[in-house]
Amino acid sequence: MTFHFCLFSAVFTDTNKMASAQDRAVLQAIFNPTTPFGDIPGLNQEEELIDDDTGFDTELLKQVKELEMQGVTAAEAGDLQAALQLFSQAIQILPGRASAYNNRAQALRLQGNTAGALMDLDQAISLSSGIGRTACQALVQRGLLRRLTCQNDEARADFEKAAALGSEFARQQAVVLNPYAALCNKMLTEVINKLRNPEVSETQ
Repeated sequence: MTFHFCLFSAVFTDTNKMASAQDRAVLQAIFNPTTPFGDIPGLNQEEELIDDDTGFDTELLKQVKELEMQGVTAAEAGDLQAALQLFSQAIQILPGRASAYNNRAQALRLQGNTAGALMDLDQAISLSSGIGRTACQALVQRGLLRRLTCQNDEARADFEKAAALGSEFARQQAVVLNPYAALCNKMLTEVINKLRNPEVSETQ
């Protein structure tokens, strides 16, 4: 089992489909970065996604997973420095495994180190070859960070990749960032409103 903070946990623990309540939790994570990870519910990505850990030494993998669990616990307790050290230890033991990079990115983001977080997310996506749970979470997280810095095209690309892996939240974000879809949605909304309120339409 891998451990990721929420989306930030989609970002920090294993993640389910993101509905409206989960969307609100994502926004809470973004705009209230001091919120303890455990206080952000419903951000776990699709359970059917798994990471392929078959290429790693069993004993080393066990050590790394334990370090990541300890790191998540430390982060939830507010000790980000300890969490960073634990995730870094996990990376030193198995530098080719993506999960710890994804987790460390969350602690870095909460420390305000967006550049460092993006570097770790890039590495997590690269090491995972863009497939599996870690890749999905890292893509969503990177998409959100890019959207916050107004890199909408890059953010949409990340969300589209995460959506292809099964993230409903990412699919919704990709649609929001698609200018053509946004125009179609606006036109559709106007048509529906006219159908619902024909009297209003005739008086305009």
